[in-house]
Amino acid sequence: MFDPLPLLDEPPRERSDAARNREALLAAAARLVERHGVDGVTMDSVAAEAGVGKGTVFRRFDSREGLMGALLNRSETEWQRLVIQGPPPVGPGAPPLERLLAFGHSRMELNLAHAELIRAAGQAATRSYAAVSFTAMHMRYLLTELDCRGDIAILATALLAPLEVVILVQQTRSDQIPLDRITAGWDDLVRRVVCYDGHADPPTSG
Repeated sequence: MFDPLPLLDEPPRERSDAARNREALLAAAARLVERHGVDGVTMDSVAAEAGVGKGTVFRRFDSREGLMGALLNRSETEWQRLVIQGPPPVGPGAPPLERLLAFGHSRMELNLAHAELIRAAGQAATRSYAAVSFTAMHMRYLLTELDCRGDIAILATALLAPLEVVILVQQTRSDQIPLDRITAGWDDLVRRVVCYDGHADPPTSG
């Protein structure tokens, strides 16, 4: 059974009943976000959805920002599970280039889908070192699998930067760049990095 990756800023492991109660509150909040959008979710509405008092929600998450930050971490753990053991091409089993491209597309979609949640979380939206480290580690692993030349750590950082929510929001909302163009541009960047000398053909994905 997969054990969710611990994020460094998460509290210590809770008792099973406390963990279940926390998950019930997060599930209630997630339903409300899906139903009403991030701005339509309050601590009162989460308490009502979960069938508890508002004080219970505050005791678990301290503030609305804390609740939104916990939702982000919950989603991050679910996404990491897909990368580690989900179906290909995001999960194991696909050729490395195909998996790398799918990894980037999935990360873009996740960050754009959570743009409003990240904004609402404020300081609580800061991704933990463990979460950032996971994406960097996986990118370095895939580049190594592709026999990519150069400084793998720096190249991985360069490929991850366009996937960050600040850049994606600027491009899609302010610059009005279609997402399919952004995705195609990132795919082109990946292929140039994988075969950076510009002469050999990039590895095939199948």
